[in-house]
Amino acid sequence: MDTTTEKSPSPRASSDLSLSPPNGKTAIQLPGEERPSSVDSENNAQAFNPNWRFLLAFLALAFVTLAVALDATTLSVALPIIAAKLHGTAIEAFWSGTSFLLTSTVFQPSFASFSHIFGRKPLVFGALTLFAIGALVAGLARNFTMMLVGRCIQGVGAGGMISLTEIIVTDLVPLAERGKWFGIISGVWAIGSVTGPIVGGAFAQSVSWRWIFWINMPIIGVGYVMITLFLKLNHTKSAPFLQQLRRVDWVGSIMFIASTTSILIPISWGGVMYSWSSWRTLVPLILGFLGLVAFVPYEIYLAKEPMIRLGIFSNRSSTLVYFQTFIHGMILWSLLYYGPIYFEAVKGFSPILSGVAMFPETFTVAPASIIVGILTSVTGRYRWALWSGWILTTLGMGIMYLQDVHTSTAAWIFLNLVPGLGTGILFAGMAIAIPASVNAVDMAHAVAFFSFTRALGQGVGVAVGGTIFQNDLKKKLLAYPLLAPKAAEWSRDAAGLVQVIKAMEEGVMKTQLVQAYANSLKVVWVSMCGLAAVALLTSVFVKEFSLQQEMVTEQGFKNKTKVADTESSDTEKTVDG
Repeated sequence: MDTTTEKSPSPRASSDLSLSPPNGKTAIQLPGEERPSSVDSENNAQAFNPNWRFLLAFLALAFVTLAVALDATTLSVALPIIAAKLHGTAIEAFWSGTSFLLTSTVFQPSFASFSHIFGRKPLVFGALTLFAIGALVAGLARNFTMMLVGRCIQGVGAGGMISLTEIIVTDLVPLAERGKWFGIISGVWAIGSVTGPIVGGAFAQSVSWRWIFWINMPIIGVGYVMITLFLKLNHTKSAPFLQQLRRVDWVGSIMFIASTTSILIPISWGGVMYSWSSWRTLVPLILGFLGLVAFVPYEIYLAKEPMIRLGIFSNRSSTLVYFQTFIHGMILWSLLYYGPIYFEAVKGFSPILSGVAMFPETFTVAPASIIVGILTSVTGRYRWALWSGWILTTLGMGIMYLQDVHTSTAAWIFLNLVPGLGTGILFAGMAIAIPASVNAVDMAHAVAFFSFTRALGQGVGVAVGGTIFQNDLKKKLLAYPLLAPKAAEWSRDAAGLVQVIKAMEEGVMKTQLVQAYANSLKVVWVSMCGLAAVALLTSVFVKEFSLQQEMVTEQGFKNKTKVADTESSDTEKTVDG
């Protein structure tokens, strides 16, 4: 089987293909709607018939993706129990959860860039190793310092796996067939994200919180074996290691990681550890944004082999879908974070039952993503998924306003189904819209930045939702004479307040606090509804491109028969790592 070169015209021979300049940069077009890399369906009719080896390699990638998704959310409901066991503070517990999301976000572009130089498979093993080391350190933690170190290392590895999985799918599967495979990966991620709180709560309550990390070991072990045996990739740009190191955009990588970290850290602690007006919040935010402003001209004019190809923003459609991806990450993570909190604080559910109550998202996000992926592959069209996804997401976040203290079980199940369906449709729809909108030589770079944008939106979404919740809750608590003295303290942390509510005796004070909590969550949902409406408006201006495109990659699945030397030579001259 050959999923990459199937006797189609070589990239160099295609007059429609925008070639990459010798220094690895892609010529940046003026904003418009030209994407000169499509070919007619007859020439692009690649016989993509995945055999058992491909399927097992894909299964391995999906398997480790599930582990990463689980780890992103398992700790949230278990943190109060862990804090009690390790005698930690609320702030230490907060950073144990936040550090994973932060590190997994900022290192994604670096892993993608390194994989173009050193090859995908070595970077996959590197990411898996870091993930395993981090899980080991966190599982053995005797204090929150060890926990924080372990979670940071684990987050770096997780970021690598997230980015590399989507890039490898881009390398292996033609664009016209890619929707169903992206849909499966998105579905696996959605299942892991939503079931994470159930797994974490079950381990913390019934066994030991350390099993949240130990469970990763057999998954990582199976992933190592399967990837070693079945993921056979080409990487034709072999060169001495020192020469490869010189190709790395070290300055750009440091600038980008430092700048995004400088933005995400104050966004994470703003309103929790320090006020939004504090210099500890404003100074790193300003420095981070200035760093990103300086990063762009450096990548355009000075970097020999840019970490991020700015050509992926070469037309209006790709830029708009990146914006939508960011908003999608904000909305989805707000749902996954504040949804369980609603059930715990307002409905009084246990952590495990709160995870079960999130099943309306589980059984809509994952299947919707997979079905949409299949439909885009069959029909060759994807813009309908953007439109319908954003319509349902906007409607869903709007009707979440109806969720209150006395909402019946049947009602809250229905209310959660709609946004789950909308966000699930968007998972697969945007995963196809991004690569379809860019030049063939930029697809792997575009997909890598897509996963980063989604992760960035997730981190910002929790922070923005928290700020909205805190400000509104404080205002509502001040309106109740019994609650006003505690307004500043209780409104600081939505998750921490859950334990306060559960410890309170039944009475007027608890009733008022629960009602104020429910009303403040409504403001979060309305705010997310407004963001979804903006994204819906932008989807009108996204142009649909043909999915019949020629594959351009030198790191596709290995053939049983070797590709002609001349063809390999042509590929090397037109593809960047």
